[in-house]
Amino acid sequence: MSEWKPISLHDIKGIRIGHAQDEEHATGCSVILCEKKAVCGVDVRGGGPASRETELLKPTASNDGIHGLLLSGGSAYGLDAAGGVMKYLEEHKIGLKVGKSLVPIVVGSCIFDLGCVDDRVRPDAAMGYAACVDSEKHLERNGNVGAGMGATVGKIRGDEFAMKSGLGCYAVQTGRLQVGAIVVVNAIGDVYELDSNHQLAGLLNAKKDGMMSSEQEAVKLLQIASKFSFNTTIGAIVTNAALNKTEMNKVAAMASNGLARTIRPLNTSMDGDSIYALATGKIKSSPDVVGTIASYVLGKAVNRAVLETEEKYGYKAARSFL
Repeated sequence: MSEWKPISLHDIKGIRIGHAQDEEHATGCSVILCEKKAVCGVDVRGGGPASRETELLKPTASNDGIHGLLLSGGSAYGLDAAGGVMKYLEEHKIGLKVGKSLVPIVVGSCIFDLGCVDDRVRPDAAMGYAACVDSEKHLERNGNVGAGMGATVGKIRGDEFAMKSGLGCYAVQTGRLQVGAIVVVNAIGDVYELDSNHQLAGLLNAKKDGMMSSEQEAVKLLQIASKFSFNTTIGAIVTNAALNKTEMNKVAAMASNGLARTIRPLNTSMDGDSIYALATGKIKSSPDVVGTIASYVLGKAVNRAVLETEEKYGYKAARSFL
């Protein structure tokens, strides 16, 4: 991929990314704010999503763009953080004009992190607002930050044998086209290096000095594992391409292949896996080109989510075995 030059996700103009978290209680949220409107599509493959306003993103819906995207911990409770995002956008006069009112369009999804430390503490409107304020700093961070604060992986045998994960970002540029990804990896499965069979994080063995294959364990434990519905990988693709909503739904679907290349197993009935795709609408391209690159950057972002996460809350991390 030598012609794909790595860049910062913040190099893609027209968006801002921010985070807020409660480190003590292992939860947080992350936001993508659109300075203008961003055309948005979504691909939901998990069986148990906690989401907001995704119906607006269907090609048959009249919506033609969003103003904010929320990625949050707290399961369905964390959707409350979107109220703070709407408040921030309204104060900055960003939204859809409806009569005399201004209505910011904010979509979002949440991971289940309630079992990490304290299930009584979840992202709320104040935390959503704080993440928006944080976006003004234009800082790219990975690992234990924002919605990745309470993320874990390798939970097929329960929380005791899981490992710490987090949030990852990755972006590239080819010519004038820019495509980036942000992802929160909270999978029941293991995380593998993109396009290799090298396991980076996941299910710990009995001695907790190495890792096992969640795929193999799933064959034996899937009925037991169904009790542990503490999963979901959520994220977004951001591009400066000029594509319509139908095309961005295709980009989101192609991007999800990046999860399939790095997480095993994936998209089970216990997951809420959801990938959004936002276009700022500047550079001419095709959804197939953007989708191909999106799959790659999302896979790289998944890898970064575990590689740049440190041990926390008693969980080992990928760095524990480097």
